[in-house]
Amino acid sequence: MDLFSRSWTALRTAVAGLPDEDFGRPSGCAGWLVRDLVCHLVVDAQDVLITLVTPAEAEPTRDAVTYWEVAPAPPAGDDPLDVLTVRLAAAYEEPRLLRFHLDDVGSAAGRAAALADPGLRVATRDQVLTVGDYLGAYVLEWTLHHLDLVAHLPHAAGPPAEGLARSREMLEEIAGAAFPASFSDADALLVGTGRRAPTDAERAALGEPAARRLPFVLG
Repeated sequence: MDLFSRSWTALRTAVAGLPDEDFGRPSGCAGWLVRDLVCHLVVDAQDVLITLVTPAEAEPTRDAVTYWEVAPAPPAGDDPLDVLTVRLAAAYEEPRLLRFHLDDVGSAAGRAAALADPGLRVATRDQVLTVGDYLGAYVLEWTLHHLDLVAHLPHAAGPPAEGLARSREMLEEIAGAAFPASFSDADALLVGTGRRAPTDAERAALGEPAARRLPFVLG
């Protein structure tokens, strides 16, 4: 839960520090500008708040790793929710309004997470998890989207090292194999989730059978 808070705080801090012109630049999410990604983070924060007040009586069906499912292909950008996100982001018109909304809802999600009982069971996406596992799953969400945020913004601060390391561990558990030690944590996440193609050297380090299994598109 502490890592959730550190990852989320770092991501929100990075967004707060962006100049207005950066909101119109591409993000690491295909088809999304930075403003679209930030709007998605607002929705994510709302999801965290909703889930934390949706208790469940049933036994957990997922944990922090099995919460994630591997999709057969990257999103094409035509999913109704993806389209809605772009339209919502455009409706803000001014970056300061988007910054304010993320700070407002995002801070509330952070406080709710800090106050939550990690052993409490909650329901989301037709699954049951403990609060600890649910927030643990979001470390990967925050870290990947932090990488998306700074993909074309070299001046912006990236995700914390501990969040990168834990996210890599989770992706390796999902993949059922470890990435080569020559891969940095960020590179393992970017290549492993298809955010960029492996270089020739990385493909050689992976080995052809492993390289053919990439990417692991998480949803």
